[in-house]
Amino acid sequence: MLQGIIGMWYSINEDQPDSVGKNFFMEQDLLSLYSKMLKSRLFEEAVNQLWEAGLISGEMHLGTGEEAIVAGVLDHLRDGDAMALDHRATPPLIMRGVDPVLILRELLGQEAGLCAGQGGHMHLYAEEYLAASSGIVGAAGPAAAGFALAAKYLHPGCISVAFFGEGAMNQGMLMESMNLAAVWNLPVLFICKDDGWSITSKSTTLTAGQLSERARCLGLTALEADGRDVLDVWKAAKFAIDQLRLDKGPHFLRLRCIHLEGHFLGYQMLRVIRNPIKELPGIVLPLIQSLFKRGGASFRKRLMGLNIVNSAMGDTWRDPRRKPTNDPILRARRYLHLDPEQLAALEADIQEEIHQVVKRTLQEENA
Repeated sequence: MLQGIIGMWYSINEDQPDSVGKNFFMEQDLLSLYSKMLKSRLFEEAVNQLWEAGLISGEMHLGTGEEAIVAGVLDHLRDGDAMALDHRATPPLIMRGVDPVLILRELLGQEAGLCAGQGGHMHLYAEEYLAASSGIVGAAGPAAAGFALAAKYLHPGCISVAFFGEGAMNQGMLMESMNLAAVWNLPVLFICKDDGWSITSKSTTLTAGQLSERARCLGLTALEADGRDVLDVWKAAKFAIDQLRLDKGPHFLRLRCIHLEGHFLGYQMLRVIRNPIKELPGIVLPLIQSLFKRGGASFRKRLMGLNIVNSAMGDTWRDPRRKPTNDPILRARRYLHLDPEQLAALEADIQEEIHQVVKRTLQEENA
């Protein structure tokens, strides 16, 4: 896992300009952000392997590609702040400090899991950290508004953050929560993770207008940043959260990002691109066979099926998820200027930590 990340890093153009620069940071601060991001990535890659092996059932939505967003925002949170999460809750929980063993137990359905094996990966709850996730699209809005309302009257100075994708901006309860937060002046930071895809449909085919303008029309202060760049996110999040703590009203961040595995693990077009010899026959051969069967649709209409597959493969091949320069982990690593041996030792330590988490959890599973 780690070797693949490092190998891709060396292919990034060293002349690519920084979006923010390092004026705000000490090297140790950058290293802390990178360490959290890498820990989250390696943990989710381990989850990927367990899912592929059939040890985790059902759908699996990873947050690989969102690490810069999560790290850049969470670095400004403190005790008493709350998080309302969507179906990609693992990175925020890992970076907030929740025991990864408890999370992995939960994904495996163990009674000793974070939610007694009942929540799975989409419905996780960590009371100690005031963190809750939901698989219901847009549900982070009402939850964050509730957290913020409690904070406003019981813990002044504390805030809540809501994480959701751009597709959730078409859900009524999220829009209603933003409206209510503005009317009641609640300390909520609404974080829109915009990867340009609403499941497997391009968001531009489903969503009209500009998302930041929607938020402004509801009375929120709206900002945008590059969700692939942890320093860009950090700077935008710092401004928004500082304003929230000064009781300056709810804020909205639109952060553009990527999802390295598509909407969910096992996305068929990505499997085809990565392993065409194995995956293509199961798709193409039935379509070819159908061309020569008697009866049914015309030959032209049957041929359209092959054209659709070819078009989808072409779109996937050109998808920015395939470009190393769009990987937030690789971008964060590029900011570091440590001794190579020191950095390699840190990365090895994190990899070993995740290895021990998996080993311990699987031993308990088999005990």
